[in-house]
Amino acid sequence: MLERVLPIGSVVRLKNATKRLMIIGYCKYKAGDNETIYDYAGVLFPEGFMSPAETALFNHEDVEHIYALGYQDEDRFVFEQKLHDAIDEVKPFDK
Repeated sequence: MLERVLPIGSVVRLKNATKRLMIIGYCKYKAGDNETIYDYAGVLFPEGFMSPAETALFNHEDVEHIYALGYQDEDRFVFEQKLHDAIDEVKPFDK
């Protein structure tokens, strides 16, 4: 399970990568693969969303460096708890 859920808008660099990504979503499937759920969906930063084909899917452990955390408020913390609960249901053996 994720140790910590990074907020939408967070800017990260993945291991062995040179470009930064901005997180735009959670718990995504890759087209054609309904078995593997990725923790995050991200787009190139600063370019932003170009097309679904240019959206990266990755897991929390793939993040090597966090450049910026996205916006956080009380609603986001409530959402984070709901997201953790949903992940526990979908990925019960990843703990």
